[in-house]
Amino acid sequence: MTAFDTIIKGGTIVTAADRYRADIGISGGRITAIAAELSSAGTVIDAGGLLVLPGGIDSHVHLSQPSSDSSVMADDFQSGTRAAAAGGTTTVLPFALQKKGQSLREAVAAYHAEADGKCHVDVSFHLIISDPTPQVLGQELPALIEAGYRSFKVFMTYDDLVLNDRQLLEVFAVAGLHGATVMVHAEGYDAIRFLSEKLEREGHVAPYYHAISRPEIVEREATHRAISHAEITGIPIVIVHVSGREALEQIRWARARGLKVTAETCPQYITLTAEDLHDLNMDFNGAKYVCSPPPRDAASQAAIWQGLTDGTLELFSSDHCPFFFQDAQGRGKDTPKARTSFRWVPNGIPGVETRLPILFSEGVSKGRISLETFVALTATNHAKTYGLYPRKGTIAIGSDADLVLWDATRQETIRQANLHHGSDYTPWEGFEVTGWPVVTILRGEVVMKDGQILNRPGAGAYISRSRSID
Repeated sequence: MTAFDTIIKGGTIVTAADRYRADIGISGGRITAIAAELSSAGTVIDAGGLLVLPGGIDSHVHLSQPSSDSSVMADDFQSGTRAAAAGGTTTVLPFALQKKGQSLREAVAAYHAEADGKCHVDVSFHLIISDPTPQVLGQELPALIEAGYRSFKVFMTYDDLVLNDRQLLEVFAVAGLHGATVMVHAEGYDAIRFLSEKLEREGHVAPYYHAISRPEIVEREATHRAISHAEITGIPIVIVHVSGREALEQIRWARARGLKVTAETCPQYITLTAEDLHDLNMDFNGAKYVCSPPPRDAASQAAIWQGLTDGTLELFSSDHCPFFFQDAQGRGKDTPKARTSFRWVPNGIPGVETRLPILFSEGVSKGRISLETFVALTATNHAKTYGLYPRKGTIAIGSDADLVLWDATRQETIRQANLHHGSDYTPWEGFEVTGWPVVTILRGEVVMKDGQILNRPGAGAYISRSRSID
């Protein structure tokens, strides 16, 4: 009789706290032993010369999400979670979006129907609150929080999602009463509308002007306002997709006052700039890089790296929001309407598969961050923030056997042709990286090896969550 279902043998284990050489014994989908030498297993995976890291957790992913216009998201749960597995991520947290006039319970039920039987990795849902009616605030949201939907997102911009200040305060108060985590998209709606209309009147309608319409000051003001609302209601908040120095200054200011503010950033803010949105050949390719907040400049990239190294930024997510660039049915970024103004280009870029290789290469391989910091930024902090720890996000006895084996020296060039997402492009076409995930393991089962997805849709499970860990 074997002692373990699987042994991961001879690798260098890295957690957010330490690194060491050891074998990992797995039984029933969980880690049951960690020792210098283990034997007797049904399957032995040789990890010699490789790093053994916790499976990545991407806590900011948009899949099968409805849009207010004719655009259609390029990834459903099958293709999106397939891409996650290929990139070394074993848990994703996408959003169940409540449309205006819709019951929050109906939105959650519809989203489960989209996901059921399709996932290659584990999933858990955030909620998006767009219509905080008395019914939602008084009954539906509290009940869903208690049922394990422990986090939700609110928007300070977008016509169909924006909440005014009173609504934000009311939603924050419900979160405080029931112990939920609030994520905030911090960009000022009225300022963006003012700037967008001014640019259009002046004839500045190319994709590049998307970045000009949403300058850092718009993000800074909204970040400060969100923090003020959190202080009034006495809750912690997460500021998502921080893009540069000015929002970071507000977060540091809040923490100096003793407020609990968690901050997230994304690959686009360490690798892309607003110049990528330029139509250098008048081919509309700049639309491929339209996302919100937009990429900034080299100085902003430096500020983000400082935030990643000094601990101001604790989460590194993809904000995977995939659209087609050109879709045969006119549902992508390049449409006749979008060519009339940047305002109509769908906001969002694909990135769930490339998130980990980009940060590993730009951070660990280039000596900017340690391996332990990489694990914290891409797995452990996500698990703690969103109520998954210690089941997810670490390598410890009793934790799910979600692991990724990394070849720290492998050099690859990111190519759309090699990716597994549903979009028809990647913003990082031709981007060279050092360090690559070669095996992804979900609850003890190998789901990806050398870029090949080995499990079937439906192998991923839905995970209910508890309160966050401070």
